[in-house]
Amino acid sequence: MNLFSIVPSSVVFTLLTIASVANAAESPYPHADEPIGTVRQVYDGRLYPDIQVNTFRNIDRLFPTRTVPRGDAVYPLPVSDTPLQSFSYSVDGQTYDLYDVLSLNRISGMVIIRDGEILFEKYLLGNDARTRWMSMSVVKSITATLIGAAIHDGHINSIDDQIVDYLPRFVGTAYDGVTVRNLLQMASGVAWNETYTDPASDRRRMLEAQISGQPGAVLDLMASLPRAAEPGTRWNYSTGETQLAGALVQAATGMPVADYLSQKIWSKMGMEADANWWLQSPDGLEVGGSGLSATLRDYARFGMFMLNDGVINGERVLPEGWMATAGAPKIIGGEQVAYGYMLWPFHEQSYSAVGIFGQYVFVDPDKNLVVAMWGAQPKPVGRAGLDEERFLEALSAFFE
Repeated sequence: MNLFSIVPSSVVFTLLTIASVANAAESPYPHADEPIGTVRQVYDGRLYPDIQVNTFRNIDRLFPTRTVPRGDAVYPLPVSDTPLQSFSYSVDGQTYDLYDVLSLNRISGMVIIRDGEILFEKYLLGNDARTRWMSMSVVKSITATLIGAAIHDGHINSIDDQIVDYLPRFVGTAYDGVTVRNLLQMASGVAWNETYTDPASDRRRMLEAQISGQPGAVLDLMASLPRAAEPGTRWNYSTGETQLAGALVQAATGMPVADYLSQKIWSKMGMEADANWWLQSPDGLEVGGSGLSATLRDYARFGMFMLNDGVINGERVLPEGWMATAGAPKIIGGEQVAYGYMLWPFHEQSYSAVGIFGQYVFVDPDKNLVVAMWGAQPKPVGRAGLDEERFLEALSAFFE
């Protein structure tokens, strides 16, 4: 009789996973030699499918990066003894299943976790458990969460502090008078055009500043923007705001944002692999709104961290109740906006971190459910075959 014949299959899986993680940490990255495109082609939506996938799992080759080190232990994600066998849902008289979602939305990886166990895990388009995939705007939610950690640690006194108290370079700019809360809600009132495919948009100006590699170039751009409304009165989605959010974390904590992420979450949560994070310039500030690259299970572990309201092994990392507030709609300018603290509220109490091309970390506290999903849709937005929110809502409803 051997060991595997006398222990539960979920325990065997965990032991094998830990062993494979240890081996993977010592192995070269399996995708390192693949041909990739350029970052301009990424945002233009002008990459053929094979090169696009290669690029999305090798974004650390596009810009300088800083490592987010993992810790010594791995948080186990055992496979459920009753995995998801069949799932379907209907929209407008049409029925869809997981095969449809994976195929029509060009999903390159999906893991579904309920009650801490994997119900479904699938890698596609040449990816596997060792693959690191781009976050795009999923990392906005991570940056915002680090602001919560900095508040809990006392590095930031209050969510209603003025950001110029921490970033004095913005005194006298349109960000003078903007609070941390305004920044988290993207309600600064500062003008911004987010159109990814418009070379003249502020978003593309930010990208060009990043490509320049000049220290402080993105923050200089942000300091030059005009005011469009009073702080707290208008919601306007702005990737540029997240660069200020990252700068705020760095200024308040006195350490690189990637190091703070490692110290507070990545090493403690038992991530199985180091992540890496784009820098605005060599050895410079992390790009707060995109550019984190990590494994699928580690994105799911971050979802577990949010599901647990920022508590790891009994240690609170975030203020109590932070995630319920961060994932809920807000009243801005007298109107309800379906946006929290750089998170997207979905149905009931659920919410999601969302990135262009189909990146998701979805959390439903009522169902103890986390879904991490990678996508390789052909254009930044507007090319999902099936509405992801309808799919995730149906998936939550499946678990009664």
